[in-house]
Amino acid sequence: MTTTDRLVTDLRHLTPIGHHDGMSLFAAELQRNLDLMRALSEQDWTQPTDCPAWDVRLLYLHVLGACESGASFRELLHQMRAARSFQKANGGPQEAALSSVQVAERLHLSPAELTARFAEVAPRAVRTRTRLPGLLRRASLSVDGPVAEKWTLGYLVDVIYLRDAWMHRVDASRATGASLVLTAEHDGRIVADVAAEWVRRHGRPVTLELSGPAGGRFTAGGGTGEPVVLDAVEFCRVLAGRERGEGLLATIVPF
Repeated sequence: MTTTDRLVTDLRHLTPIGHHDGMSLFAAELQRNLDLMRALSEQDWTQPTDCPAWDVRLLYLHVLGACESGASFRELLHQMRAARSFQKANGGPQEAALSSVQVAERLHLSPAELTARFAEVAPRAVRTRTRLPGLLRRASLSVDGPVAEKWTLGYLVDVIYLRDAWMHRVDASRATGASLVLTAEHDGRIVADVAAEWVRRHGRPVTLELSGPAGGRFTAGGGTGEPVVLDAVEFCRVLAGRERGEGLLATIVPF
């Protein structure tokens, strides 16, 4: 089925990814990352990525650190304290400080060790986050990058960590030339959720046509708005700041 054969989805009425779906998608996304990691050659791990100062190994040290914080409350508290100290000493947003700590504390891991540790912790991260009580998921937290606003913990756990793992799989695939596995059921759901949040953030009518297995045809505002035609993955890369966006595409969506 081509993009033009697909039904048009009104993004204003698309149900956001919730806890149950988010955890199912997260588990599948971590497995896809693990499959990619296991297929990388020794040279692949040293390839530069679209993330400044990170090659593929450093990128996956961050992903590993994020999973380990999700699998252990003690590790989460340790990382948050270390990130606050890093931010106080070096400045910058908390997100960047946390990523820096995650990478620095795992620099001793070889690609094989990293992959083995990721395979062990990924299921535990999914189980722990799945069991997060609703009361905690409704708790509010302030973020200062890439946008300065308040999020619920549920949004961070169900959506942001999923998008982060997905985008870093894109980064690693682009860096190494590895095939990027994409399906409408998995990646298409993630992309559609990103598109719906994009519409909520800019608040303008738009028609959106995204090509590729993860794409689709979308509208907001009755189909009378600005037309945007783009590859689905590139659309997300632009909104995540990997590429420069203009007009409505300059609207940031957190990943």
